Amino acid sequence: METINKYEITNDGYYGNFGGQIISEDLKREYTKIAEEFLKIKDDLEFVAQLDDLLKTFAGRPSPVYYARNLSKKYGAEIYLKREDLNHTGSHKINHSLGEALLAKKMGKTKLIAETGAGQHGVAIATASALVGLDCDVYMGEVDMIKESPNVSRMKMLGANVIPVLDGTKTLKEAVDASFAAYCKEHKTAMYAIGSVVGPHPFPMIVEYFQSVIGREARGQLLDIAGSLPDYVVACVGGGSNSIGIFNGFLNDNVKLIGVEPLGKGENLGDNAASINFGRVGELHGFRSMFLQDEEGNIADAYSVASGLDYPGVGPKHAHLNEIGRASYVTIDDKEAVDAFFELSKTEGIIPALESSHAVAYGIKLAKQNPQAKILINLSGRGDKDLDFILKKIGHK
Repeated sequence: METINKYEITNDGYYGNFGGQIISEDLKREYTKIAEEFLKIKDDLEFVAQLDDLLKTFAGRPSPVYYARNLSKKYGAEIYLKREDLNHTGSHKINHSLGEALLAKKMGKTKLIAETGAGQHGVAIATASALVGLDCDVYMGEVDMIKESPNVSRMKMLGANVIPVLDGTKTLKEAVDASFAAYCKEHKTAMYAIGSVVGPHPFPMIVEYFQSVIGREARGQLLDIAGSLPDYVVACVGGGSNSIGIFNGFLNDNVKLIGVEPLGKGENLGDNAASINFGRVGELHGFRSMFLQDEEGNIADAYSVASGLDYPGVGPKHAHLNEIGRASYVTIDDKEAVDAFFELSKTEGIIPALESSHAVAYGIKLAKQNPQAKILINLSGRGDKDLDFILKKIGHK
């Protein structure tokens, strides 16, 4: 992987004190093969050319940076949106899904196994699987399947086998549990296509690498459009793939990086999914990071109005950036996120995903407080998937 000074991952999969590979010896051997193949193909000119071509002609990259004139005029600051919502499949998830599918095909795997919360990763993986000719199993909590039913239909239309998860809260954590368990049984013929910068090494490294295209593009685009770098880069954080993707473009610049976690219904355990703000160091799903935990150290339930953010932990690089003070992590609650959902829709004609609405909400707060600032918000996905839920459960406002 490219060296990013003190922000680089170590050979054993750690970002500072976070990350690692807390798994069985049998899986370690398989993950070593995946890491070796990834490190080989990322520098292979043929693979890079193939991926770049698909990102351009299939996914629609580069995604534009848009100057939000109406929002800027209303709130004072210069507000820019990195339009990942315009990618094919509707979010940033296609970036790493194409890379993971090509990697699996290169390794001779016949199936991709994935988890999904809001369904954006599931749709992207189903799309990439169809493109390269792989079977695809997607595990999704029953609650999320009902909430995000348009994406369930899309996955099935693309040929994916969507498997409902009925354990626990029936949301993202349980979907990860189920998909990881399935992969442990099928790892010789299948590859786990994880949906964020979480899990045991090398998965955070792989997803980070493929998502860093967001930050590389955005940095150059801002310089072209605004003549300077932004003062702030804002992105929502669940597991943290879209935010790491855009943060990586600005790590070595004098730019404030702000990750927005979901406060949900409040600060009580079980009411939010703000792992950095309310969590503690722990271990889950094969890696060490910040997790929501009760007093006995048991992993707590996570909650957010945005299904893609209700994971009880955060990617190890985010935990590291927080610990060393390079990025700040704040919170936005459900009401603020929903208000921002409607605000961007009615002010700019852009319907954001509920996940992205958390970043929009905090970007508006920043604009009010810093009217001379340049603020870049990563609009990680579009909100088509959320419309039925919003109108049914929250109303037409």
